[in-house]
Amino acid sequence: MAATKMSLWENPSRHYLYLRMPKTIWCLLLLASSWVMTQAAPPPTNSANPVLILENSTMPLTTARATLIVGPLTRTNGVYAGDFKVKVFPYIFKSDRGWLAIKVPDQALAAMNQGKTVAITGTSTSTKNGIVRNIEITATPKDCDHGTVSLWFMAGNQKMIFTPAYHFAGQAMASVSAPTPPLIISLR
Repeated sequence: MAATKMSLWENPSRHYLYLRMPKTIWCLLLLASSWVMTQAAPPPTNSANPVLILENSTMPLTTARATLIVGPLTRTNGVYAGDFKVKVFPYIFKSDRGWLAIKVPDQALAAMNQGKTVAITGTSTSTKNGIVRNIEITATPKDCDHGTVSLWFMAGNQKMIFTPAYHFAGQAMASVSAPTPPLIISLR
């Protein structure tokens, strides 16, 4: 007579073992499997379209201080795009946030790689009130991956000028990954 395989649920002795396994061991197994999945190889970097990182920049106002915070900018079809925030202290109600799009054609990138100063433009779109502002930018490279930009736009009657440092990073920098949890196993 041929032996037939029984599934886990058809074999009462195996079923009993799985039901008796302590909950902490189940949790540890689930944690270990999720940890193993986070250890997968990072996504490949795309050096043709590196991520643009603008450092935070502050400018003084008459009775306040404005800080520009720009998230990682990724390039698609010649446009670096990402989120921005402008925090105005102490007038927090004047703060803004939204979407930033900077037009950087291939010729401008090539000139920056050669160490030449480049003038480019962009727009910012506020999620607070939908206002679209034109932005004028001058990029001054220090080397092919680092430099400073001077960007300005009008906010009402106020000319806002920020001069953050920039650097290019690989595509992997665009996605922020959670820190890897330590692997702690205790079998008391």
